[in-house]
Amino acid sequence: MGFFGFLLLGLIAGAIAKAILPGKQGGGWFSTLILGVVGALLGGWIGSLLGLGSIDEFFSIGTWLLAIGGSLIVILLWRLITRKK
Repeated sequence: MGFFGFLLLGLIAGAIAKAILPGKQGGGWFSTLILGVVGALLGGWIGSLLGLGSIDEFFSIGTWLLAIGGSLIVILLWRLITRKK
């Protein structure tokens, strides 16, 4: 997958993850892009550790599931870090 394909994957995966989790998530398209790219990297890393596959093909359902799952993990971690006490 090329650089722009990976950016598009990150943007869409981040938007889907934001839609799945309830609550107010701030930020615009750029923060969604960063969230999705970091989530895709995390999901791909976890997937390769567990032997579930990698994120090398854009039109693979496994790639999308790993990217969205990684984005969900990133959102949850971000909420834990920035939670008000």
